[in-house]
Formats: sequence, C-alpha cells, structure tokens
Amino acid sequence: MACFSLMFLKDLIIWCIVIAAVIAVIQLLIPWVASITWPILGQALTIILWAFVAIAVVTIIFQLLSCLLGGGVSFPRLGR
Repeated sequence: MACFSLMFLKDLIIWCIVIAAVIAVIQLLIPWVASITWPILGQALTIILWAFVAIAVVTIIFQLLSCLLGGGVSFPRLGR
C-alpha cells in the first residue's frame, strides 16, 4: 500500500472511528462503575482512557511522519 493513497486514508479513518467508538462506550461505563465501587476508580479509568487516546494519536502521527519521510506504514488492516 502506497503512502497517502486512498486505501491508506480509508484505513486511517476506520481506525479513528473504532477508537472514537471505544472511547464513547468506556465513557458511558465509567460513571456506572464509579457509582458501584469507589469514585477514585472512575477517575483512574478516565486517566487510563485518555492515556490510550494519547498513545494512539502519537502512533498515528509517527506513522504519518515515517510515511512522509519514505519509511512506509504498518497499520494492521481491518476488514478484507
């Protein structure tokens, strides 16, 4: 797959949608989990969630930079 091709853009958008869906579901569950257990657990889960998002963003940025500099991209393919 060539860097910055339509297939690359499609895979990037799919990964962003998957990450956004996971974030939305976890944010729905955090208040419920925090009400059952200690409130500090909800805050810890929120921190873990945003750390996951930050790691995903940094990974995408560095893969885009490596593609721009000619190193290629190694996103796992979703779907076919």
